Amino acid sequence: MNILFVCKYNRFRSRVAEAYFNKINKNKNIRVKSAGIMKGSYPLDKREVEAAKRMGIKLDGRPVGLSTNLMRKIDLIIIVADNVPKSIFNYDGFRGKTVVWKIKDIYNGESKVLIEKIIKKIKGKVRRLVKKLENVK
Repeated sequence: MNILFVCKYNRFRSRVAEAYFNKINKNKNIRVKSAGIMKGSYPLDKREVEAAKRMGIKLDGRPVGLSTNLMRKIDLIIIVADNVPKSIFNYDGFRGKTVVWKIKDIYNGESKVLIEKIIKKIKGKVRRLVKKLENVK
């Protein structure tokens, strides 16, 4: 099974979900990636990276944008965002399932507390997803 976590720019929410999923997932039959509907700028926000690190998640690398190549391999899309419409994934070439988590976007100037609250929310949703998918072959 191939899962794609999506947010607007692939700078924070989808990357947190991907990194945490990879950290706790034991089922090697499940592979995850993350992308943004638009490729975000680099470098990643320092406050977000530091908050994630404090909470046991390593964020690094460059943001990735959606591509048809990437989409061909996906069975499940999880929109980790409140500002990405599910309808953009309703097209003839995609046969998988789409789930929306509606996680609030973070904008410059957001507090450390809000950043950590969002990370906690994503981690909880990822934990539940990993548990649900434990027996996927």
